[in-house]
Amino acid sequence: MADETLTFTLDSGGDVVIKLRPDLAPGHVERITTLAKDGFYDGVVFHRVIPGFMAQGGDPTGTGMGGSKLPDIKAEFSRQPHVRGVCSMARSSNPNSANSQFFICFDDATFLDGQYTVWGEVTSGMDHVDALPKGEPPRTPGKILKATVA
Repeated sequence: MADETLTFTLDSGGDVVIKLRPDLAPGHVERITTLAKDGFYDGVVFHRVIPGFMAQGGDPTGTGMGGSKLPDIKAEFSRQPHVRGVCSMARSSNPNSANSQFFICFDDATFLDGQYTVWGEVTSGMDHVDALPKGEPPRTPGKILKATVA
């Protein structure tokens, strides 16, 4: 299948390679790959990084309140557990409000299972995610320099 991986090149100099999971969330994978190919994620920061929980990014405003100009996506919840390296979509209290924001789990966060859409898993570069500056928001947030789909 085409578009099997998403790579975030971070300003820390490292690549985070994510195996896409269209088998779990075809609509979300399509959205993420569309935005990545359009350059939407290039220059976007990780605005919420909580040690032992997750790193959240994908908001062009860097505030946690923004998204893309595309419509929100219908939830595609699955039984896939939220464990270290899992990539899932952020949303508001409305289950069908995911748009462009996502998070990468640092540790098991199985209390999120069935409530957030899992769309990928980190296959290499998790150490670069671990190294992101922490905070809500971090004083100097880590940044995605380039997002590429292969």
